[in-house]
Amino acid sequence: MAAGDIETFHRNGTWFNRIQGEASTLGPGFNDREDAIAAGRSAATARQVEHSVRTEEGPSDDRNLFGTHPRDLIG
Repeated sequence: MAAGDIETFHRNGTWFNRIQGEASTLGPGFNDREDAIAAGRSAATARQVEHSVRTEEGPSDDRNLFGTHPRDLIG
């Protein structure tokens, strides 16, 4: 995952999104994993970057949950 890509992650019972390489999160936390993933995916699409999902334990296999990567849509 490159700096600038969006990551959805879980910490202390709450899901968050952040830009790789930055300490702050994007917007509020989410109680629901699916809501956090949708917001992270939307942010990644808007920025034309990759989106991945992590748990507290480490990287998830959900890296390509949504099919086509936003960068692939750029012609």
